[in-house]
Amino acid sequence: MSDYISLIKMLVEIGVLWFVFYFILVFARGTRGVQVLKGITLVGLFFIITQRLGLDTINWIFTKLFPISVITFLIIFQPELRRGLASIGQHRWSGIFFRESEVIKEVTKAALSLSKRKVGALIAIEKESALANYVESGIMMDANVTAELLVTVFMPNTPLHDGGVVISGDRIVGAGCLFPLTQNPKVSRTLGTRHRAGLGLSEEADCAVIIVSEETGAVSIATDGRLTRDLDKDALERMLGNLLRSDKKKKASLFNWGKQ
Repeated sequence: MSDYISLIKMLVEIGVLWFVFYFILVFARGTRGVQVLKGITLVGLFFIITQRLGLDTINWIFTKLFPISVITFLIIFQPELRRGLASIGQHRWSGIFFRESEVIKEVTKAALSLSKRKVGALIAIEKESALANYVESGIMMDANVTAELLVTVFMPNTPLHDGGVVISGDRIVGAGCLFPLTQNPKVSRTLGTRHRAGLGLSEEADCAVIIVSEETGAVSIATDGRLTRDLDKDALERMLGNLLRSDKKKKASLFNWGKQ
């Protein structure tokens, strides 16, 4: 009987730890915390190796530095920790199963409308990585994804025209956002700042960025640091569908893993 109770306790502990680590990773996506978690993992592995090898001096140094490192971590990443704790009660599970077909339809409609008018646009759609840091650089929003709203945001002589829009799930969460420029030296010099910003964001985060050229009206998509140019309506819808639906399946399989 005692063995049965011990087994249940062990399973509960594993489940709680898995739940905690999963949410830490979810909240760290798209922030500096991702790199910090990687660094902590490497340091932890190094510490374990030194223990196995019996390197007592290095172990003593790590032991003394650990309390200071924890305090430093809390001070440096206080904004990320505050935002993560605040969002626990606001997390919307429905975002995992957002209506991707309607989002694709509205984004495509807006991109083609802007293309005909030769109005530049930059629209980032979240996939695996949250884009919270980039949303904070612009104006936060919470609106349904509609072609009319997207077209209005990018109209010339408006305050948000030169920035980028961020879409999370089926909501527009930011406009006028600043995206990092690509650092790839192989990128063609004929590409302007808008294309370089779209490429730069796709290099740093797992997202799809739709770019409308102000000079030619051409529609492009940047993903994983690669740019696909001159897309028509069918090609744009097909590519967005492939990118977003594959991401939805990955999220759904992860979320339902314990139910299988």
